[in-house]
Amino acid sequence: MADASFEQLTSARLILRRFRASDLDSFVTYRADPTVARYQSWENFTAEDGRRFIDEMAALHPDMPGQWFQIAIELKGTGKMIGDCALHTLADSRSEAEIGFTLAPAFEGRGYATEATACLLDYVFGALGKRRAVALTDARNVRSIAVLERLGFVRDPAQREPVEFKGEECREYLYVMERNQWRTNP
Repeated sequence: MADASFEQLTSARLILRRFRASDLDSFVTYRADPTVARYQSWENFTAEDGRRFIDEMAALHPDMPGQWFQIAIELKGTGKMIGDCALHTLADSRSEAEIGFTLAPAFEGRGYATEATACLLDYVFGALGKRRAVALTDARNVRSIAVLERLGFVRDPAQREPVEFKGEECREYLYVMERNQWRTNP
């Protein structure tokens, strides 16, 4: 059931909130960076793409089955938007959600992705009552793998077929966390 009341979530250093028009420049800057886009579905992200995206997110709410909902990650105290995280309630299994995260390169390596994703998982397993969270990542994306494993996600041991992504053959890993595993890990 869509959470139409969603405005923001908070953690020690971050605010996870709806996108604002004022996020456009920061958002486009990191999304246009080829190193950020390498493992993502977009390429050549423009200001027009950013405006359209922010408008689309304004019309959506978290927990709409079959829809991705992106959440801006803001540094507390500065108001600086440093990345975003994503929530996708699966249309065919509403007790599950797929999550994702993207950070501007200048803010990597400081624990922000882990903190933002933990905050998102608190929401997924708490307010939204999901029984399971999943995440897909390119097998070469060592930073994302580290975040997921640090949070206690477990890689599904089943071998996935290679996929073609941006003209390259690659492997994807599926990571899974059950609600009863969340916050039972350090």
